[in-house]
Amino acid sequence: MDVSPLSQTAKNQNINPPVQLLVLSNGHGEDVIAARIVQALQSSPHSPEIFALPIVGKGHKYQELNIPVIGAVRTMPSGGFIYMDGNQLMGDIRGGLLQLTWNQIKAIRHWVNTRKKSHTQCAILAVGDIVPLLLAWVSGANYTFVGTAKSEYYVRDEAGLLKRHTKGARWENFSGSIYHPWERWLMSHRRCQGVFPRDSLTTKILQKWSIPAFDLGNPMMDGLEPTFPSQSFFRVNAEQEELTRPLVVTLLPGSRPPEAYNNWETIAIAVSSIMANLRQQEFRQVHSRHALFLAAISPNLDMDNLCHILQCSGWRFQEQGELPIQINDNQALTFKQNNAYLILTQNAYNDCLYLADVAIAMAGTATEQFVGLGKPAITIPGEGPQFTPAFAEAQSRHLGRSVILVPRPEKVGEFVRSLFNNPDEVHLICQNGMQRMGQPGAAQRIADCLIQRLSNPS
Repeated sequence: MDVSPLSQTAKNQNINPPVQLLVLSNGHGEDVIAARIVQALQSSPHSPEIFALPIVGKGHKYQELNIPVIGAVRTMPSGGFIYMDGNQLMGDIRGGLLQLTWNQIKAIRHWVNTRKKSHTQCAILAVGDIVPLLLAWVSGANYTFVGTAKSEYYVRDEAGLLKRHTKGARWENFSGSIYHPWERWLMSHRRCQGVFPRDSLTTKILQKWSIPAFDLGNPMMDGLEPTFPSQSFFRVNAEQEELTRPLVVTLLPGSRPPEAYNNWETIAIAVSSIMANLRQQEFRQVHSRHALFLAAISPNLDMDNLCHILQCSGWRFQEQGELPIQINDNQALTFKQNNAYLILTQNAYNDCLYLADVAIAMAGTATEQFVGLGKPAITIPGEGPQFTPAFAEAQSRHLGRSVILVPRPEKVGEFVRSLFNNPDEVHLICQNGMQRMGQPGAAQRIADCLIQRLSNPS
């Protein structure tokens, strides 16, 4: 790739060209996090010139921000979940993973070398796991790392190591950290200018090895503001409304077809379980006898498939009328069964998170964001390739008491009823989720630190 016009102009005018930054990310969720940091960088008067290379997928998030994408990009059969299933890895290899990776390494090195030849300062921002971190090291340039895949909470909490009952569990923490020695070597390398772990506990552990780790929060919690003003929660008659309003349950089936459709069938059974338990006297003392279910559906899922599953479960389509709680989506589909309502929406994700008392979740990022708002999530193991029993168990360790792992969907109603009959536990769940996921604004804090580190490399 040739030197950018901005750099050539600066060279001709004998002034220092701007720093150029190449962003590497390996997955849709990582692309989203990287894009938030990029947006924060772009808002700064000292923003670097930004380029990107999505290692997995085609990087639509970068295209939305008009960020030039270098090198070859391709969507692999696994969708980025190869670490969960050996068959997925073999499918990606047959789909050209090795050749794609080699081409991407050459593209990264070419990008760096052309800038070095023109004396243009450049750096790499790696977002994800060891794959982009390793590619950043291979580039020969200075680099920073946003670690999205690992957290010390998978193996420990503030009180110490978690009890595990499998031999493989020792491997996760064999060297004293969820990050293995070779990963820590890459993070402590002289060219690594900064590491941004996903939580305070992980930062504290990494700092023991003289890694330049900064506790700036998790960008996953950015951009989740609801469409309605927060003060609407605090009306004059709020206490009375709390006693009469429905139980609000957000449904999160995941975003990847066909897995999400299988998850939706499981969630439909769990919804029926909750409705049955609402008739129990002790539950009715906490909530009124009706419920509202808010299904936050990914735009890439087919709503017809989801509607068919609902109708087979006894739900009937209803024109939008006077619902107990409104969401900001005039394209939403409303269903009714007995005295319960269910709303399917592809445009009101944030509202679904904020309005709910509890979630039934079979997702990755969405579950973490919901928990980060201080709310409990009921999870049910699925068939995968993402939300497998192993993934669900690991997620429950990562998020602690904020996730209640229920083995069968028929039992969800009992767990929800037990939870809301224990207000002390609900309060502890709120504190736990916010502590593990952090406060909003991390993308801006990371961007500010990046600009400082790029301007004054060590």
